[in-house]
Amino acid sequence: MSAKNMPELCSPLLIPSSKEAQKLTIDDMFQKHCGEFGTWQLRHFVLVTLAWALEGLHTMVMIFADREPEFKCVEAACADWSGRTKGVCDLQPGSWEWVSGAGSSTVAEWGLVCDEKFKVGLVQAVFFGGCMIGAGIFGHLSDSFLGRKGSLTVVSIMNAVFGCLTALAPNYWIYLLLRLFTGLSTGGTGLCAFVLATEPIGPTKRGAAGMSTFYFFSTGIALVSGIAYFSGSWRTLYVASSIPTIIFLVLVLPFLSESPRWYLIHGRVDEAMKVLGSIAKSNGKHLPDGVIVALDEEVNNNSTTKDQACKEEVDGSNKVALKSSLIDTIRWPTTRLRLFLTVFINLFVSIVYYGLSLNAVNLDTNIYSTVLLNAVAEMPAYLITALLLEKTGRKPLAIGTQIFSGLFCLAGTLMKNVGIWKALRMICGVLGIFGAAGTYNLLFIYTAELFPTVVRNAALGVTTQAAQFGAIMAPFIVVMGGGLPFAVFGVFGVAGGLLAFYLPETLNRPLYDTLTGMEVGEVGWVGA
Repeated sequence: MSAKNMPELCSPLLIPSSKEAQKLTIDDMFQKHCGEFGTWQLRHFVLVTLAWALEGLHTMVMIFADREPEFKCVEAACADWSGRTKGVCDLQPGSWEWVSGAGSSTVAEWGLVCDEKFKVGLVQAVFFGGCMIGAGIFGHLSDSFLGRKGSLTVVSIMNAVFGCLTALAPNYWIYLLLRLFTGLSTGGTGLCAFVLATEPIGPTKRGAAGMSTFYFFSTGIALVSGIAYFSGSWRTLYVASSIPTIIFLVLVLPFLSESPRWYLIHGRVDEAMKVLGSIAKSNGKHLPDGVIVALDEEVNNNSTTKDQACKEEVDGSNKVALKSSLIDTIRWPTTRLRLFLTVFINLFVSIVYYGLSLNAVNLDTNIYSTVLLNAVAEMPAYLITALLLEKTGRKPLAIGTQIFSGLFCLAGTLMKNVGIWKALRMICGVLGIFGAAGTYNLLFIYTAELFPTVVRNAALGVTTQAAQFGAIMAPFIVVMGGGLPFAVFGVFGVAGGLLAFYLPETLNRPLYDTLTGMEVGEVGWVGA
């Protein structure tokens, strides 16, 4: 007998109580009862995002550990007829020595010069390769049984352990292996910290807070410059650069809360409510009785009448969630072109950003001040990008910041590494970092807005992998030396800006949910 002929089966036997708990999504809880960004969120955000400084520290420590130090002649044959010192590769063994000693860097200790110079780029590329793999591994673990806080704890422990073990590496190949392991954990640090820091923040404040994480990364780069200045050897540097992570593990992590969203999706509602209660209390608010947090699906289902739910169950007409994949992104013309463009833009920007950061070793200037200047140059780039984002739009910024960076890199190729030109080349590098950092910051938001909900994560995953691959390529460009790296970075910067011309503007446009909706709504988007 069909449900049509048995209406009594769909009628409620009992009238539900008017005091039944009201179900709200977490975003609704923040907006109505907890506060979107109060005292609790500010404290939690700052403490968690300190991990981004640790990521910057563990990433850029290689600039100083793997640098080629100065050398001096110990025999007359070391200099040519004009009294100028020859290059290391032109000298006889024993006719020269490293000024700061063989233990000052890995290059000096293991002779990574001349025909062995490629090993410097290799170890740095392996580190970024580890980051690429680690981001995928810990991204999954933070969603599953480890949670956000648990994953951040694991990667921090790994960073501290492998950072200290790296200082004990007996040879180059063990050193390379340990840098791979450090990359695995470093690749998960920023990801886990970003999610844990932003998930307890209300929807209207989450974007601005997320963009602020880059300030901490730049602070980490500045910090490693100071640590390196006072470290006598590369081994001491690795130990010293691991100490902040140990402090973070002992003094910060125990006082952090797990994300209430993670508790909720794993069915631990009581623990989610406990965290939300703490947030509300710290923000001078309170959770009223009869309110409980629930998944958005549960809240939406509450609006469906029991007759409708019963009919859907009896008729077997339950709704099926929309699912799409990367293949669907490629299949549809609109998203296929956008994916192609954003993959290459992310690749080019990453090469320029990490390349200019690592290229400090080729500038023949004070490496400590150069790295510090690069880090400081990034901070106003983040601020200006955030201020202009809602005024000029995403597309003009993506074009302008990349071409700005590329042109200054090309200008750097015209300047010789002598006299005042040396300082001007360094300034070109700093301004190149300024533009690349602004683009890097912008792309996190722009890329997410270019794709509909059903394929957004898949698209973001591919573009992130492209950026990591760019970081892997950057060290090999840097080891070319001279003005060639600047030329390569300049070409990539300008090329990325030209590619951005073919992206649509997303300012004030809707975030589409489906591929069909985007295809209809974005007719004629190319060049818009």
